[in-house]
Amino acid sequence: MRILFLASEVAPFSKTGGLGDVAKALPAALARAGHEVRVATPLYASVRGDLQRTDHVLRLRFPFGEERAGLAVAHPGPGHEVWFIDHPGYYGRPGLYGTAWDEHRRFGFFSAAALQAAQRFAFAPEIVHLNDWQTGLAAVALRGGFAGTTLGAARSVFTIHNLAYQGNFPKSVMGDLGLPWEWFQAGGLEFYDTVNFMKAGIAFADALTTVSPRYAQEIQTEGYGCMLEGILRARADRLTGILNGIDVEEWDPAQDTLLPARYDAQDLSGKAVCKAELRRRFGLPHPEQVSPRPLFVSVSRLTHQKGVDLLLEAVPWLLSGADAEVAVLGSGDSHYERGLRALAGRFPGRFGLHLGFDPVLSHQVEAGGDFFLMPSEYEPCGLNQMYSLRYGTPPIVRATGGLDDSVRDAALPDGDGFKFVHFRADALAWAMGRALEVWRFPEALDAMRRRGMARDFSWRTSAARYLRLYQSLLG
Repeated sequence: MRILFLASEVAPFSKTGGLGDVAKALPAALARAGHEVRVATPLYASVRGDLQRTDHVLRLRFPFGEERAGLAVAHPGPGHEVWFIDHPGYYGRPGLYGTAWDEHRRFGFFSAAALQAAQRFAFAPEIVHLNDWQTGLAAVALRGGFAGTTLGAARSVFTIHNLAYQGNFPKSVMGDLGLPWEWFQAGGLEFYDTVNFMKAGIAFADALTTVSPRYAQEIQTEGYGCMLEGILRARADRLTGILNGIDVEEWDPAQDTLLPARYDAQDLSGKAVCKAELRRRFGLPHPEQVSPRPLFVSVSRLTHQKGVDLLLEAVPWLLSGADAEVAVLGSGDSHYERGLRALAGRFPGRFGLHLGFDPVLSHQVEAGGDFFLMPSEYEPCGLNQMYSLRYGTPPIVRATGGLDDSVRDAALPDGDGFKFVHFRADALAWAMGRALEVWRFPEALDAMRRRGMARDFSWRTSAARYLRLYQSLLG
């Protein structure tokens, strides 16, 4: 199968969040399964790597004028290429995204240029897989200007990674980009008298996916639909939730060279070594060998969505009422950082804090913790809960989106974590209390750890589900 994958970021070349990881891992898994995969992405100023420049020139004419771009290529593996759209005027700026007046042009151009790149390389995809609002207009272009080309027979899949970011622009961009005004209507690009690129992808793609089954259900409701729930319900028969995978080679406690000790489900002894080193890193001086304490950990962006408000309320309850410790790694909103610093001052030697982004320490937190805190308000997929399960650190999560899909509650025979439903601090405290109960029975805790470590969250599993979807579109 020939697959063209469009993404506004692709790790390790560019990344601001989970989309970059998906755009790296899913195409690689599809290529390993024997398919021809091409990934198109902008050539940002920050991109580094061994890129091969080509002689191809892309030319696209819009009402505002003609734009040109070059093409560069990287070869991550057999059957897997990454095409970079080289337009310094659009992508040679600091950062990947912004609030500039021409943001609609940047990604309108990218969507069309990626399709034209397939023509330049004589690559006729059977599937064009689009991701988030930055590629929404490609679904429109496949129905419009590219319908009579070698891409005309391709079927399109549009994946919603986070519905909250939609690409809304004034309706004047219809004329600016040369979009037919008959598409400016409720079933097309129109969104409360503006143009919505996310809605374009939803309305025009042949199939829609989200990054977890539960999130696919949630976004059809008023609470999670971000005012697009109506068109999502209308297209519910085309909507599928497929849980993201993780890199099981990078995140493997048996092979992880970033850890002070390795371990696996058969021999968990290395986890105690990891915990001891983590406690030292976070300045937790209590002699663990005298009276072991459960260590609750978190790695997070410090935002409301991630449930930091709940942590600030529930952690004092935990540390005041139980013989426990907490270690938090993260960065984000300044008022949350101040709140966490206040907790560190209030509970010295019990609450450890590292503010900042530290990939090495994040591995060590996953390995050294006893329980992982992830009380998100919403979570389209989430990755840390899957890392935690793989590292034998039962997660405590709110039952939403991918968290609900990937964690099995301790009340079940195959339970490997703890869930709570309501987005409230007392609900999080209740779940933490359940974890404390399990802590009292080491054999039960180790059994829970081993169940989580046995789960398969590899991209091979997720890629197989995408392939079934592709094949259903091709009949």
